[in-house]
Amino acid sequence: MEKLSIALGKIVQSATRLRGGGGSALPGLVVERSNPDFLKNTLSKLKHGLIVVSGTNGKTTTTKVVSELLAKQGLRVFTNKTGSNFVRGVISEILANIKLNGKFDYDIAVLELDEAHAVKFCEVCPIDYALILNVQRDQLDRFGEIDHTAALLQKVADHARRAVVLNREDPRVRKIKSQHVYYFGLSDQLIQAFPSDDNLLDANQRHASKLSAHCVLESLDGQTAQYKINRHSYQCQLSLKGIYNAYNAAAALALCRVVMPELAPAKLVADLADINSAFGRGESFQINGSEVELLLVKNPSAFQLSLNSFVDRKHDYMIAINDNVADGRDVSWLWNVDFSKLQHVEVVSGIRATDMALRLKYDTCSVDTVEEDLARALKVFAHSSDKPKRIFATYTAMLEIRKIISGKSIL
Repeated sequence: MEKLSIALGKIVQSATRLRGGGGSALPGLVVERSNPDFLKNTLSKLKHGLIVVSGTNGKTTTTKVVSELLAKQGLRVFTNKTGSNFVRGVISEILANIKLNGKFDYDIAVLELDEAHAVKFCEVCPIDYALILNVQRDQLDRFGEIDHTAALLQKVADHARRAVVLNREDPRVRKIKSQHVYYFGLSDQLIQAFPSDDNLLDANQRHASKLSAHCVLESLDGQTAQYKINRHSYQCQLSLKGIYNAYNAAAALALCRVVMPELAPAKLVADLADINSAFGRGESFQINGSEVELLLVKNPSAFQLSLNSFVDRKHDYMIAINDNVADGRDVSWLWNVDFSKLQHVEVVSGIRATDMALRLKYDTCSVDTVEEDLARALKVFAHSSDKPKRIFATYTAMLEIRKIISGKSIL
């Protein structure tokens, strides 16, 4: 039965790719219907278990960092690189990596799952570890209020058989209960750099920092981060960019220590140095000889952290805002971001370009060009000056920008 399901799934997958389906979930649907226990049977055989990474922000980069850190320790790591974050999508990813005889050559799985899909996944397939990053206001038209999102993540934690790793500095995540809980956190001097929907920095928030953490981001000076593990401090020259990614790395370090407690902290931190951000999370391109960084922004906290990390007078800036379903249709969250630090933006684009331009006007930030069409906007931006450039973009805008830039069609 197992081999027949794999063969059938691979045939459907090949046919889908020939038709240009790429990462289609159809093969996963076929296998799910023909063999409902396929996912559980396959992933339960992994020697070091199954990890689920969830939360509002940082899942993609954190999953990448965890996967690469564990791979550097000699483990064969399966992960959903294509971002297939639902049951059928994960099955399709497995089909691309499993042999016809059912052999799945991996030691551990690290899966990025959004809050709602993570619950459904855990009901189908037992998990060993859960890493829960944060609960912030994001796509309320999909998941509802943030307390509902926190309740979904509690259900994920309930399914973790070995351990749960939590963000000590997020009040909703900190309330999540589990038998074996570990934390990652921030030093007192860094906590003020992380905005939240509750303005976090109250007495209760400061008290949270007294909880013991498996890994703490102590400081960040440029690209030099310092992490505290087992009461010892370790420095690392990060390839990851932005304070939020330095914190995502603290989450990854904490989780790796839980999964493999025998690992030397010094080696783990050293291995972190050459790991880069996931696509669209600070990756760089070249346009007309100028370096362009592409930065994903999808809610007030993420945008504010990006502005705090990446605004200076050395760069030109473009903002691209879409309101497609994958972005969240409600863009009123833009009014919760302080844009005054920008002062000047060369180009504003995307479906909601005029809304973004209006928002910038209220923070006395001047805009040179408002152009809804992303391809035309990128042409304008490419010739704005010889300065290096940065683009802040919502999810679907980011995907379209990557496609345009990689196609070299903007010159």
